[in-house]
Amino acid sequence: MLTVYGVYRSRASRILWLLEELGLAFEHVPVIQAYRLADPAADDAPFNTLSPGFLSISPAGAVPVLRDGDFVLSESLAMTLYVARKAGGPLAPADAQENALMEQWALYGVSAIEPAALALLSAHAEGRASTPEGADLVAAEVGRLRRPLAVLNGHLGATGHLVGTRFTVADLNMAEVLRYAQAQPGLVDGYPALAAWLAACQARPAFKAMWARRQAEPA
Repeated sequence: MLTVYGVYRSRASRILWLLEELGLAFEHVPVIQAYRLADPAADDAPFNTLSPGFLSISPAGAVPVLRDGDFVLSESLAMTLYVARKAGGPLAPADAQENALMEQWALYGVSAIEPAALALLSAHAEGRASTPEGADLVAAEVGRLRRPLAVLNGHLGATGHLVGTRFTVADLNMAEVLRYAQAQPGLVDGYPALAAWLAACQARPAFKAMWARRQAEPA
């Protein structure tokens, strides 16, 4: 059976959403990020990314981690691609070209979009976006996102999905990366095809189930 290590309030949300989509049985081991704890080494600290038991699985000390028997993966986008391919069906690539395109979009999302989107999320979550320095940071990160968001908007406007003519793991991966950018009011709405696609992704029952569990966790 598949085992997912990590809390919902982490990048584990990506693989947990996919597993909901696929209806696969799995074991979930909540592992909280050590930086969220006052003393992750305390005797009463919850299982966290610096706990020896977790470090024996993931020397990098980061969540999520996926275990499939003796096989272990520690990058969330690699996990979703692996599980989708293994499970097959409409979320998986239909051929080698689709597989390459799904890898392309995953790499594009994590390199061209996620760093700036995460910077925006952090600025708003920490209350820095309303300061003069924060406003400058927000403007700079929004500027960095304009080209990749325009690329996605054009592609989705022409095709409706990232790969093929159906919802796939490529859409799921990119939707989770773009969720960070939604912290910036009005940003995604400025790209109508992208906004409509993201709304449709987040309206899926499996996303809603994952999101409800995420919201139920302590912030």
